[in-house]
Amino acid sequence: MKINVFKSADEVLSGLAEYFVETANQSIKGKGKFSVALSGGSSPKKLYELLASDAFKNRVDWNHVYFFFGDERNVPHTHADSNYLMAKTALFAPLNIQESHVFPVDTALSPEAAAEKYTQEILAFFGSEDLRFDLVLLGLGDNSHTASLFPYTPVLHDKTASVKSVFLQDQQVFRITLTAPLINKAFNIAYLVYGEGKAIAVHHIIEDEEDIDNYPAQLIIPEEGGDLQWFLDEPAASELSHKSA
Repeated sequence: MKINVFKSADEVLSGLAEYFVETANQSIKGKGKFSVALSGGSSPKKLYELLASDAFKNRVDWNHVYFFFGDERNVPHTHADSNYLMAKTALFAPLNIQESHVFPVDTALSPEAAAEKYTQEILAFFGSEDLRFDLVLLGLGDNSHTASLFPYTPVLHDKTASVKSVFLQDQQVFRITLTAPLINKAFNIAYLVYGEGKAIAVHHIIEDEEDIDNYPAQLIIPEEGGDLQWFLDEPAASELSHKSA
């Protein structure tokens, strides 16, 4: 695990954008394609807008990039809360990404059916290759959730490398998420976290004793050969005893 701490949120975004470009280009050079599972939320939106900006858009051959989603809300693709719509607006449309290179969750189905279909689509994409994304981008909630791995939900104890539906009792909503075992297969995993409001959660995940039900993001431990990096600003890292690892 490597912890990267930057002075400001803008520097965090630039640092992760550079990491994205480097990781993508290494993968494309090595095997001709780059598969990435995107995170939802407001912080990743800024990252995607940066990747689509003049500063970065010409530094990756986007014709060789394939986009998946680490999780999705159980809403239509046209809904304001849709992770797919956010990524389409911030990244896919500005870069003219081919539709065949984007794999959204089919939220027209029931949550359970959507999860099963997404599992099958991921398996079909990788085929005979190892089931390993080149990069999984993650955020962190102030309640220590990541993707849609929320505290005290059954999916936390799922041992399959797959996609599952999750019902959030407090919100009375469904989500669809990659399981921790599937995320942990990735060659590279990167957290994007900034703001003082995330500092306690960052401390829980990185430095506290294991308590998966309370701190689900502790589940993210890459398999052997995988790389885990945190991209934090100083406020988000302020509760850490050690600012580098």
